[in-house]
Amino acid sequence: MRAISILSAVALGALSIGLAKADVLSEWKDLAFPPAPELKPAKVEAASTALLLLDFTNQTCSQERRPRCAAQVPGLAKLLAEARAKNVFVVYSVATAGSDRKDILAALAARDGDPVLPPLGPDKFIGSDFEKMLKDKGIQTLIIAGTAAHTSVLHTGGEAALRGFKVVAPVDGMSSNEAFTEAYTAWHLVNAARIMNAVTLTRVGMISF
Repeated sequence: MRAISILSAVALGALSIGLAKADVLSEWKDLAFPPAPELKPAKVEAASTALLLLDFTNQTCSQERRPRCAAQVPGLAKLLAEARAKNVFVVYSVATAGSDRKDILAALAARDGDPVLPPLGPDKFIGSDFEKMLKDKGIQTLIIAGTAAHTSVLHTGGEAALRGFKVVAPVDGMSSNEAFTEAYTAWHLVNAARIMNAVTLTRVGMISF
């Protein structure tokens, strides 16, 4: 009887495996979005906070190249003005080879003394002294805005959380070519182990200094 029971269990297991999809692409058309992540207000200490404006250049953020990015610029310009009024440390980056601070959007222009990271790829910590720069300034919290969401925001934001920084991520400051990549960036930041506990997902107008 025991042998029959074991064989039955094996048969049921095989049947279950046979019914399971082989991979997520086999299920793609049947997948549903999870509920939208909760947005929370973010109160930060100006002296220990940096505002990151990643890759907002004429090459990457325009009505022609990335209209979703262009639509977010007015709100980010307001956030930048509020941050500057509180003497918040502002850090920029550029994304394309040969670009520099002159290519940053006029509405978000860097000032003399603002660091501008060169093209470093999705994770601005790799191959740079970015972390040392932040720690030398006593920075503990990063407000991260950037284009594209699924590169600079996802990877730099996630890595910042893993390195012990608090991360404030406004959903109206992370843009891509389409809504889906912005959505999965937002979802990942507040659901990934060891990252989620350090991230506050918010909107620009919910950030205060």
